[in-house]
Amino acid sequence: MSKQGLRDKINQAGAEGRKALIPFLPAGFPSMQRFWEEILMLDEHNADIIEIGVPFSDPVADGPVVEGASIKCLAQGVNLEWIFAGLKEYRPRLKAEIVLMGYFNPFLQFGIKKLLATAKEAGVSGFIVPDLPLEEVKPYLSEFKAQGLEYIPLLGLNTSVSRMEEYAELDPAFVYMVSVLGITGSKVDLNQVLIEKLKQAKEVFSCPIALGFGLKSPDQLGSIAEHIDAVVFGSALIRHIEDGGSSSDFMGQWK
Repeated sequence: MSKQGLRDKINQAGAEGRKALIPFLPAGFPSMQRFWEEILMLDEHNADIIEIGVPFSDPVADGPVVEGASIKCLAQGVNLEWIFAGLKEYRPRLKAEIVLMGYFNPFLQFGIKKLLATAKEAGVSGFIVPDLPLEEVKPYLSEFKAQGLEYIPLLGLNTSVSRMEEYAELDPAFVYMVSVLGITGSKVDLNQVLIEKLKQAKEVFSCPIALGFGLKSPDQLGSIAEHIDAVVFGSALIRHIEDGGSSSDFMGQWK
């Protein structure tokens, strides 16, 4: 049911005349105690899907803001066991769907079969794994399906139409379009190249399209807005909290 749950959240937002909101926060940020308070605030303030980052020491797709936050979380002792224990306690209070975003090494060390079974039990709906491309995830797709969990593809500005078509065969719940050629938190470049890539994705995929990397306010979307269904933001949220803000007042600008 996770596929339909994720799609329903995004489609429901569209029916309400808005983009679905997908905030990202590394597990354990800004502290192990406050993290779950921030997650509850994100949920209370209209997050449709919450992306929980699994801290990793070598996050190749993350910019300095996310990487710095992840390193702090690791230093506190955050790991998958802590994340799942917290989800078992707090998940029943959350309306939003939950997706884990992380790198393959910690998942492999945990054990893929154990990971997916534990994630399902904890109320997770899907995974985003930047360093696990299509060819590498194929051996595990049967396990994802057995647990009713979603593998959510990442697309870049350099993803070809033929490659999109390969991902489309997975019938994902949604796809995540990276708005820049670079790392998270980079200055977003909402140019014609991105619009053309989003148009291609809309033609190839029947599922919703989420846009992320470098987004911090609705004003950035402009002419891009008509081509997407959801927005993902992480670095701007982390900076906001580091500057003394909270998830609740950050989410207010996206209403």
